[in-house]
Amino acid sequence: MNRRTFLAAGTGLTLLKAAPNDTIRRDTVQPVLPGTTALSETGDLAMKMVDSINEYALRVSAESLSSRAALWKRNYSSHEEYERSVAPNREHLRKIIGAVDPRIPITSLEVDTTTLTSPLLASSTRYKAYSVRWRVLSDVTAEGLLLEPTGRTVARVVAIPDADQSPEMLAGLKGGLDSASQFAKRLAENGCQVVIPVVINRSDTWSGIPGIRMTNQSHREWIYRMAFEAGRHIVGYEIQKVLSAIDWFTYENRADALPIAVMGYGEGGLLALYSAAIDVRIHSAIVSGYFDSRQELWKEPIYRDVWGLLREFGDAELASLIAPRALVVEACRGPETSGPPPETPERKGAAPVGRLTTPALDSVRKEAERARAFYTKLRADENFHVVASGNGTGPSSSEAALSALFRTCKLQITLAPPGAAPQNVHGDVDATERMHRQFDELVGHTQAILRRSPARRAEFWSKADSSSPARWRQTTASYRDYIWQEVIGQLPSPSIPANPRTRLIYDEPKFRGYEVLLDVWPDVFAYGILLQPKNLKPGERRPVVVCQHGLEGRPQDVADPKIDSHFYHHFAARLADEGFVTYAPQNPYIGQDRFRIIQRKAHPVKLSLFSFIIGQHQRTLEWLVTLPFVDPQRIGFYGLSYGGKTAVRVPPLLNGYALSICSGDFNEWVWKTTSVDSSYSYMVTQEYDMLEFDFANVVNYSDLAALMAPRPFMVERGHLDPVAPDEWVAYEYARVRRFYDVNMQMPDRTAIEFFNGPHTIHAQGTFEFLRQHLRWPPTKN
Repeated sequence: MNRRTFLAAGTGLTLLKAAPNDTIRRDTVQPVLPGTTALSETGDLAMKMVDSINEYALRVSAESLSSRAALWKRNYSSHEEYERSVAPNREHLRKIIGAVDPRIPITSLEVDTTTLTSPLLASSTRYKAYSVRWRVLSDVTAEGLLLEPTGRTVARVVAIPDADQSPEMLAGLKGGLDSASQFAKRLAENGCQVVIPVVINRSDTWSGIPGIRMTNQSHREWIYRMAFEAGRHIVGYEIQKVLSAIDWFTYENRADALPIAVMGYGEGGLLALYSAAIDVRIHSAIVSGYFDSRQELWKEPIYRDVWGLLREFGDAELASLIAPRALVVEACRGPETSGPPPETPERKGAAPVGRLTTPALDSVRKEAERARAFYTKLRADENFHVVASGNGTGPSSSEAALSALFRTCKLQITLAPPGAAPQNVHGDVDATERMHRQFDELVGHTQAILRRSPARRAEFWSKADSSSPARWRQTTASYRDYIWQEVIGQLPSPSIPANPRTRLIYDEPKFRGYEVLLDVWPDVFAYGILLQPKNLKPGERRPVVVCQHGLEGRPQDVADPKIDSHFYHHFAARLADEGFVTYAPQNPYIGQDRFRIIQRKAHPVKLSLFSFIIGQHQRTLEWLVTLPFVDPQRIGFYGLSYGGKTAVRVPPLLNGYALSICSGDFNEWVWKTTSVDSSYSYMVTQEYDMLEFDFANVVNYSDLAALMAPRPFMVERGHLDPVAPDEWVAYEYARVRRFYDVNMQMPDRTAIEFFNGPHTIHAQGTFEFLRQHLRWPPTKN
């Protein structure tokens, strides 16, 4: 080969520059770094890393089935003691689904009427139907139907449709369901007062920013994305609507005490299960077409993604929060979707994975048996029922399921056959406009929470003492732990020996380059390229700059002197030419949805992509300090783009980093991830991997930067960088500057460089920042 020899190494980009005579003089060149063995792994190590993390996340998910018991302290000695013992789990469930806002007390429902129309929407010989709304939160209402039986009322039920069913379909006012599956109608015909709330549907009509970009995200995903950052959830919002109806039922029960129940199908089944788990006022619940193992939650639509759910809860554990109250599980044909609404040239950006299928009967029964065990220990077996419609694929709302509900309410009722459809008294409800109102209210409510988030963050940080650098480091230790555990998700420290393997891949005039592989956890490794200056003196220890690539990047992009990427300009090699030791890690954000799906697998077990990245950097730092030519006190970090995201999430939490430089990413992150009026917003792009639960109420980029203090921190920003506008960057950085200057009294330890350029490593002010704070080259006496 001319000038270069390609090795059978980690990627097709791995290469070795030959000596002048086109051969490598092995007698003068070390083929491996001291203290390491020869690296023999071949193939695409970056993708192998991504795949190994995917598999690790699946293993953690599988293990959660047995490990979650440790998070419960159940006391079966009496029903009262049991309720007290599971109360902390109930409150934690409320938190992770975002059902945390105080509801408005209600004593009545508002009937939708005008002076020109009757308050009665429709009627039959057995019940009357009204279009109603009720206040839930200060700026959120629920809407739907109220069905009032014409005879004696025997129970009060919230009937919750699937997301793609309207209240009118359940009440028999509209087609789309066979009469047997119109369970709200059936309940009303048999003496139940029924409230049917609207559930946000799976269409994408309003998902996007008009005039900027529309998406194919379902309405549920659109709300889920912004709510997740605010510590809220589409599931939590809709449970609040259900529980508000329960508030009204409870008020009504002051005059006439009747059993209160919930019944739901599909998405409504999810809401019924969670509502009954949270609220002990609910006497009985029917969950139809939903109950199943949740161990493959990551395959379901992203709007069902709940942070940390599987660490503590499967459907059986949710049932245990209902026990000893009554639960009826109906195995039937569930809603089936193949994914989000289809992409079009005008609409894209939805999370691609998210199918709904009918739960397999065997799987339903297996999960139900886990749930039954809790009822058995409470001596309440008579309150738990599993009903199969057909062979588990029959229609919902079977006679057996409805009969079981009445039995659990202690009602001796023989179900009447379905009656005729009710007759409309005035025109139809405008279901489209009603759905639009409900959608807009939840978007507006979430945006209001986000606007208040700076005040919530100030409250969160109020106990951190910045009177001195020492006090700051001392009093923010718990904050670092909280952010790592509750926002990012913390894995155990690397659990197996590093077993470092290396091989020589570059031999340049001023440095040699080695591929490095380090074991982190079983089957999970860290990988990168270390550049070692040739002019090291015996016993000399040099500063290290960890040079981090961005999205879809590789270590070669920053370390190979012959690859002049317009993003990176081989900045690790340029720093090595100056005499720095540099290390370019492979971070696992490569492979598009192949890596993004890690988030879907990790979130339910309270982990994220950065849980793995932090562990890999822990192991990398542990190894770097063992090298005889590395100064452990002078290891800096410099990352672009996704590497800039790393710069504000990893060095602030790992004390081994002496400084951090964030390039091409620093901005007002809450706006970036949740804005519904900016073209810079991640709301309209494919980056569903950016979501971090409750981030907005805990931390922003300036807070993460402050956790570096008193260690130096810098921002590099090109005016033409499309990640965010200069104004967002300057706004958020001003808080960093003020903190270092006013609070830390160390204005020289932070800097920002604006330059006239795009999303790229500029390598001017940042290189000077590295020279100054890593003290290289050493000053001459």
